[in-house]
Amino acid sequence: MSQISRFWESILGIARSFQFKDAIDITIIALLLYGIIKLVRETRAGQLVKGLLLLIVLLIVSNRLQLVMVNQALTYFFSFAFVALLIIFQPEIRKALEQMGRSNMSQSLMNAVSARERDDKAHVRRAINAVVEGIGILQQLQMGALIVFERQTNLGEIIATGTAVNCAPSGPLIGNIFFNKAPLHDGAVVIRDGTIAAAGCILPLTQNDVSAELGTRHRAAIGMSEESDAVVVVVSEETAQISVAVNGHLTRDYTRDTLRSVLESWLVPQEEKSAGGPRRLRFLKKRKAVKK
Repeated sequence: MSQISRFWESILGIARSFQFKDAIDITIIALLLYGIIKLVRETRAGQLVKGLLLLIVLLIVSNRLQLVMVNQALTYFFSFAFVALLIIFQPEIRKALEQMGRSNMSQSLMNAVSARERDDKAHVRRAINAVVEGIGILQQLQMGALIVFERQTNLGEIIATGTAVNCAPSGPLIGNIFFNKAPLHDGAVVIRDGTIAAAGCILPLTQNDVSAELGTRHRAAIGMSEESDAVVVVVSEETAQISVAVNGHLTRDYTRDTLRSVLESWLVPQEEKSAGGPRRLRFLKKRKAVKK
């Protein structure tokens, strides 16, 4: 009873000294832990965490059983564990930081610090219309395509892997780039600020499990959307089916009209298209989604 009494006294003491800043402190830590757990569960890092937990258990057992060599080896390992974790979880940490940078809160903070010019509405619409027209040409010819619309995340590294074009987009130009005898048809086209920045670009492939029916173009589209906030359009060479990848998710079965609508909802600034956000969500919910 005395132990129970002391326990409740300590709880009451903590409650009396609890302040608003303590609630903020706990909330921030809880959000960070939730983010870490979510990141681990959604990536391959989960298996690595299980391995680390086993090593910790082995360290405790070796200490209790006085297994000197095992204990010493694990002690040396955990002495450099912080650096090792940074190296092992580098892809996951980079992905998490990029997602934080693309979040609405961070974008609002950046806009509050420095005003950033928005993409010209006419240029964006012209690029969308050119892509839709070009895809129509490619569908008739049974040819594939991979088109990336850059948004907030700078794709300079991706553009550097291709051939600089720097010209206004048009339907025939899109068709010529992806014509199966053209030298740049195997790579991706990157559209920046309503202009074709480069063609023949190499995109990162997704490392997550996807449907077996998806080819390299679709895997590259998902991979690109996982590592950036880009909107990626894919046209299947076998079925002429149009797909769109955003934020690591692939939605399929678009027509040219519905493709134009969904691209406008993603690419036209929300202030210029007030219904863009809700309409975009409703539109994507109707599609058959292929997740990471």
